[in-house]
Amino acid sequence: MAISVAIGLKTVFCVLGCVMVATLIYTLSLDGLPFRKDLLTPWMVATLIDFYINVIAIGAWVSYKESNWISASLWVVLLVCFGSITTCCYIVLQLLKLSIGESSEDPIYYVLMRRPNKDGMEHKRRFSVVTTRIIFTALGFLMLGTLLYTLLTDGSPFRTELLTPWMTATLIDFYINVVALSVWVAYKESSWISAFIWIVLLICFGSITTCAYIVQQLFYLSSQDPVCLVLLNGSNR
Repeated sequence: MAISVAIGLKTVFCVLGCVMVATLIYTLSLDGLPFRKDLLTPWMVATLIDFYINVIAIGAWVSYKESNWISASLWVVLLVCFGSITTCCYIVLQLLKLSIGESSEDPIYYVLMRRPNKDGMEHKRRFSVVTTRIIFTALGFLMLGTLLYTLLTDGSPFRTELLTPWMTATLIDFYINVVALSVWVAYKESSWISAFIWIVLLICFGSITTCAYIVQQLFYLSSQDPVCLVLLNGSNR
């Protein structure tokens, strides 16, 4: 069963990565480069803020996973530049690194957690639970404020004129990252009902839900716990 999960995740994220590459190439050929002021409508700006708050969450995990700051910085830069293409590539690479034993035992656990040093010791880099709570609380309120401001100043986002080629590409990019976050949420939640509710909230409210979920999970940890425990479900802590 666990091996089929690993194979399924590899397949899903390979396909999603290819979808995003195709979307990027198609949008570039159709609408040119995205670095144009006319594309920065209020809702595009709000979408980009939403997108990059999720990138911060994924980037924090990548930084934890990597054994040194050089590789971590490189991956984070790639996340910022290429979004969900990098997310998919990174997840697939982590899945490919799993041994047969790890794949058959609990592949998501081994993908989420950092590998020990060559001497068998865990890296000693630690992050404060309290600081992380504050950061993601602030990011959540930033996105909430952005959402309310954009609604008040530019109205509803459900308008066909907003769906420019680059907005569509950005939304696809955004929701592929949401898929990655949803896999983590489904892994963490003890029941499919709660997992389903959180995933629906992720789809509807994006990074506001991401931040709320992370902060909620951090409150289950004591201030002395390593932040990495937030990645795990209750049975693996």
